[in-house]
Amino acid sequence: MGGFFAATLKEDCVFDLFFGTDYHSHLGTRRGGLVVYGENGFDRAIHNIENSPFRTKFDADVSRMKGNMGMGSISDYEPQPLTVRSHHGTFAITTVGKISNKAELLQKLFDNGTTQFMEMGDGDINTTELVAALINEKDNMIDGIRHAQDVIEGSMSMLIMTKRGIFCVRDKLGRTPLAIGKKDTGYCASFEEFAYLNLGYEDYKNLGPGEIDIMTSDGVTVLAEPGKKMKICTFLWVYYGYPASSYEDISVEAMRHRCGAAIAHRDTLKREDVDIVAGVPDSGVAHAIGYSNEARLPYSRPFIKYTPTWPRSFMPTIQTKRDFIAKMKLIPVPELIKDKRIVLIDDSIVRGTQLAEKAKYLYSCGAKEIHVRPACPPILFGCKYLNFSRSRSALELIARRAIDELEGRHMEDDELGDYLNPDSEKYQNMIEVIRKQQGYDTLQYNRLEDMLESVGIPVENLCTYCWDGKEE
Repeated sequence: MGGFFAATLKEDCVFDLFFGTDYHSHLGTRRGGLVVYGENGFDRAIHNIENSPFRTKFDADVSRMKGNMGMGSISDYEPQPLTVRSHHGTFAITTVGKISNKAELLQKLFDNGTTQFMEMGDGDINTTELVAALINEKDNMIDGIRHAQDVIEGSMSMLIMTKRGIFCVRDKLGRTPLAIGKKDTGYCASFEEFAYLNLGYEDYKNLGPGEIDIMTSDGVTVLAEPGKKMKICTFLWVYYGYPASSYEDISVEAMRHRCGAAIAHRDTLKREDVDIVAGVPDSGVAHAIGYSNEARLPYSRPFIKYTPTWPRSFMPTIQTKRDFIAKMKLIPVPELIKDKRIVLIDDSIVRGTQLAEKAKYLYSCGAKEIHVRPACPPILFGCKYLNFSRSRSALELIARRAIDELEGRHMEDDELGDYLNPDSEKYQNMIEVIRKQQGYDTLQYNRLEDMLESVGIPVENLCTYCWDGKEE
């Protein structure tokens, strides 16, 4: 994924920029970057944050940077923000999104005369550099931004800083959020609304799908009105979002409480068959609290997350290391585990490796029973629109492997049929295969309609592709 923050102030913006960007550290693990514009023009710094927090890497840069405008980013993959010199003048750009047709766009640019792109360490092209090249195909910035949005398959939100101000651009279908905050000395733009609250800003507006604004210290001007169609990522509430976050004015924490309550409401387990309810830190915790409150069962923490050195379970990006760190981070509390029948709630089961390890861990510590309740339905389709993961094949998804095992062959997306229906026999068989593979006593997923109702905005505005395969 990734996140970004920008500020345009009548005073120096570096303090706000530093902390506003740092508040996005939960969204990325590999690169952090800052760029400001001041008396000496553009000043940029990018650092690797895989082995050290954002704050520690940018202390020296912040002490020397000065400027009234700036923007920063946290990224899982590409180094950014980038500074670009073109016929538009010099500008800085940072992005959040995914380009599914990257190879096609690159070839078209080569055919049109663009001669080169810088390769990153893995041989890939920096997505943000590609977006800048698409913008530069047009004669003015607004036409360039619209052109990029039109030809990109996937999603692309961006911040673009010029000498005149910062262009704030939300992707065409609003799959990711972009909010504006305001205070007496200016404005900020942020992926996460909560990132600016402690910096003295108040909510000003949320950009709509495809909206383009320009932000200066004097105000925010709409350059392209928002579209009417929205498909915001539902996983922002279920998994990605920090508990203090809100998207489309819906609190992440409150949604997770409702979601957990919905799981409890449908659960076939009897209250007398459960001793405690536990959530997998961090995103499973609020779901578990909602379940606990609805079921009137005690919430407990049978393991504690060790955060001082490993703040996130999906860091680093090498899968085998993620699984190892996920285990190392959880410290058991034997008194709360031994002989207990535990309802264990996590945000999701994707590949199935980490949650299975956590369950085995609890069993090894003396748990009597483990009843797993994911907060979302089985994930059957790899995301086409955001960098939720870098899965190369549907077979990396445990639910798809279970289906292929039942069918004795690889099932294509359009063949899944009854496996999407939680009331069908095939669906129940799929769940049983997963349960046996993972070693749980019982396994019951949340239903799609319950999860969507927990969000509370019109269902047609939510992207559900990874669960039901429904596109735009």
